[in-house]
Amino acid sequence: MNVNDVWTKTTGWLRSRGGLVAVCALPMLGGCMTNRSHQAAMEDRDTEIRELREERANLKQQIENLKANLETAHGELANAGAQMSAPAPVPAAETRVEKIPELDGVGVTYGMRDGNMVISIPSSITFASGEATLSKDGEKALREVAVQLKKKYGKAHYSIEGHTDSDPVKKSKYGSNRDLSIARARAVHTFLVVECSVPDERCIVVGHGEYSPVASNSNEKDKSKNRRVEIVVHAK
Repeated sequence: MNVNDVWTKTTGWLRSRGGLVAVCALPMLGGCMTNRSHQAAMEDRDTEIRELREERANLKQQIENLKANLETAHGELANAGAQMSAPAPVPAAETRVEKIPELDGVGVTYGMRDGNMVISIPSSITFASGEATLSKDGEKALREVAVQLKKKYGKAHYSIEGHTDSDPVKKSKYGSNRDLSIARARAVHTFLVVECSVPDERCIVVGHGEYSPVASNSNEKDKSKNRRVEIVVHAK
């Protein structure tokens, strides 16, 4: 075999090998392109999912805002309806209490409660501590009270109600604040009926004890406000 034949065979072999390498490289190139396409598709999908999530969050927030606005509107509507249906306030002139100078002069207070006149006689001018015997000042005050009752409320009924502070009864013949309050109410009732001719059949005697205070029992000043006998005038 001469040199030309050897060269021809060698060249043919290289050509065939080159074609084979090229053929083998084609699948690898295709695989690389496939991976890149897949990665791009995955990124596009992730972007779309993220955008959808953001859109859903925005919609959810808008729904919450609409609900809050709706609740506010309902509240305002309810308040408006309540204001429209509420009765008109009573003018101050209709609830003003008539001054009674005669009672002011003997240390007796008075005012309206639940539509009834309430005359309050403090124990400081009527009874000694732990006692239910009327003092001279107490008798003087009650005489004036009786005059005003017969003058202004002659046909009314009277609830004579005793009250005490919350201190336990000590050094007294009365076993409890309830007993003391009843005894004081009865003393006022007896004086009004026997000495002042207030009709007995129009009177009721009640003892609240310490259970209906008008002030706290945390200090002596407030306790003194709770120690009282009230005459509640039931005019109707």
